[in-house]
Amino acid sequence: MSEPIRNKKLDTMSTAPTPQNTPANAAPISSRAQEPGVSTIDEEELDRVAALSTLSKDPRILAAIQGRLNHLVGQPSGYVEKLPLVVRRRLAGLKAVQKEHSKLEAEFQEEVLALEKKYFAKFTPLYQKRAKVVNGEVEPTEDEITTGEEQLKEGGIGEPSEEADQATDVKGIPEFWLSAMKSNISLADLITDRDEQALKNLTDVRMEYLDRPGFRLIFEFQENEFFTNKTITKSYFYQEENGYGGDFIYDHAEGDKIDWKAGKDLTVQVESKKQRNKTTKQTRIVKRTVPTESFFNFFSPPEAPSDDDERDPDDDIEDRLELDYQLGEDIKEKLIPRAIDWFTGEALRYEQFEDLDEDEFDDFDEEEEDDLSDDRDDDEESDDGEEGGKPKQEAAECKQS
Repeated sequence: MSEPIRNKKLDTMSTAPTPQNTPANAAPISSRAQEPGVSTIDEEELDRVAALSTLSKDPRILAAIQGRLNHLVGQPSGYVEKLPLVVRRRLAGLKAVQKEHSKLEAEFQEEVLALEKKYFAKFTPLYQKRAKVVNGEVEPTEDEITTGEEQLKEGGIGEPSEEADQATDVKGIPEFWLSAMKSNISLADLITDRDEQALKNLTDVRMEYLDRPGFRLIFEFQENEFFTNKTITKSYFYQEENGYGGDFIYDHAEGDKIDWKAGKDLTVQVESKKQRNKTTKQTRIVKRTVPTESFFNFFSPPEAPSDDDERDPDDDIEDRLELDYQLGEDIKEKLIPRAIDWFTGEALRYEQFEDLDEDEFDDFDEEEEDDLSDDRDDDEESDDGEEGGKPKQEAAECKQS
């Protein structure tokens, strides 16, 4: 299986590349706008508007309308079909040119993939050396230590404190991968206190490219009390055919089954409920197993619904698919290449810069500041009166909540 190409174009999108968000061409929009006229609204029309308003609040009706609109997205507008034949012939010629462009884009993506694989082969010995140091199999050389100390200082890590443990019998770097993962905000949100006891046994996290477009994440564990797996993997697959622009399009993910030891499954918890017999009045304790939050749910990825499945309007499957894909990308592109920087926390500084989106901030000028100042003055005047105390109290309660 081949590897997931790092989709540079899709990085600018707000969602992960999934089969569900295929772009559609917008139909031409006429610029001949007219000023709308306001006609007399009679009582019958008001009743019709009120009925439509009520129907629009029904989630089932909204889902049906949305489904209908989804089918219309990307449909021809009829504009091209009405063009003169001579213009139509020129358009056909341009489509042929575009086809050649698409072939080159696909070749480009294939070469990028080949280049990634070439350098991944060069990275692999470094990852292997890192794993041996982390697990106490080898010690770094003096030159590596000297160079690394300089890097630590540049990264804001100070000299060892006086309270630093002077023990010399510590093997490797304890809890290296657990600490690195907890520094990554996306991964830290998945790790529970119960998970930490199992993740302390994590000895290495690595990846490999598949024979088809895609990649596999490999988590290696030492023997532990929770499961018998030595490795737990998760594979991300891309579609066989390239998408628009030659990009690889994410298709689905598959995870290994975890062989939990008896009573050690971290993805479930046991709930106890007391029941009383209506006749004998005797009570009993009923226990049942229910799913619970856990990092190890990561290995049971969500499945995209088929086109024939009825969609629940409250189902957040699209969000879960996007999150699952992004977590895999974060592990592949961020955690594995720079695990030491996540362990020390240095990577967080660069993460903040990368996540900063200028579109989320509006320009703020002095006129707006004056308007806000006037609003604050009005609020202060209203607080002087007896009625002004109520809004003030409500605001305080809102803030606490």
